[in-house]
Amino acid sequence: MYRPRIHLFFRRLIFCIVLVTVLNACAHLGYYAHVTHGEGALLWQRRSVHKVIADPSTDPKLASRLQLSQQARQFASDRLDLPRNRSYTYFVQLQRPYVVWNVFTTKRFSVDAVLQCFPFAGCVAYRGWFDEKKAKKNAEQLRAQGNDVYVGGVSAYSTLGWFSDPILSSMMRWDDDELAGTIFHELAHQKIYVKDDSAFNESYATFVEEEGLRQWHRSRNEPVGDDRDQVMSDEFTRLVLDLRERLKKLYASGADEQSMAAGKQREIEGFRARYAAWRDKNWPNDHRYDKWVAQPINNATLLPFGLYDQWVPAFAAIFKHANGQWPEFFERVRVLAKKPKVERERQLHDLLTNAAG
Repeated sequence: MYRPRIHLFFRRLIFCIVLVTVLNACAHLGYYAHVTHGEGALLWQRRSVHKVIADPSTDPKLASRLQLSQQARQFASDRLDLPRNRSYTYFVQLQRPYVVWNVFTTKRFSVDAVLQCFPFAGCVAYRGWFDEKKAKKNAEQLRAQGNDVYVGGVSAYSTLGWFSDPILSSMMRWDDDELAGTIFHELAHQKIYVKDDSAFNESYATFVEEEGLRQWHRSRNEPVGDDRDQVMSDEFTRLVLDLRERLKKLYASGADEQSMAAGKQREIEGFRARYAAWRDKNWPNDHRYDKWVAQPINNATLLPFGLYDQWVPAFAAIFKHANGQWPEFFERVRVLAKKPKVERERQLHDLLTNAAG
């Protein structure tokens, strides 16, 4: 059952869930018009999932996947205490491989994101575009300013409940757990969301997704599975976070730019060597991360790692304290969400420490 969290990075951060709000009156006029048009087109094209399933012209495989999605959608509200609304009860057939493309940006000698800030959604580490050419043009402009940039296609996105988000044809490439888990994850965001705290939001929603999938499989008398993929994913993430920490120390060293540029490449090549040694020793027949490691790596490609799971064990502890009852769990999370960020992180750190000890 457990899907390695690196898949979440590829589909939700590197292929990130875009927190788009078309009410962004502060945005550049051209971008505002682009996002409004993109969201409007999806709303116009959507069809009721039940009508798509009942349509004789619908491919049987698609109808089967959509039927599964509606079972998961009902389970989310009936058993996980997640919002009961029209999100994920519509379907949109896209004429492109991804719904949006995200542009991630850092300074040349920084591992911190150049944040993009929006009303309601707050500040996030990327800007989403419904048109690949526009995303790439934006990326080129940012590179021309000397920044590190990464562009990734996105299979799904959320408006945090401002609209009834549809199931997209791009999501049909996922396995059953990814499809059901995404529904749980995004509905969790609709229930509780804190501006300007991605680590809190994503760790919380990831816990809801993972525990939701456990309960979903049990309700269907399906095997839960082992944690091999999760262990591998966590170990790989630690390798990437180690690279980011090494680069952070390099950039804070006070070295001149020429030295930092050379050191940056040495650290990236060192990471590749450590990865190869780790893979060959622990997972000699598994090359799932080779393509990612072989691609051009810069500060921007490292941004998503660690974001989705930093506080997951802390939320697991909250769930345990709530005796596994979803309403009480959500109430405890809601109370925590209302606290100042410093206090919120202190409590999460305490929960994390106690869970580890």
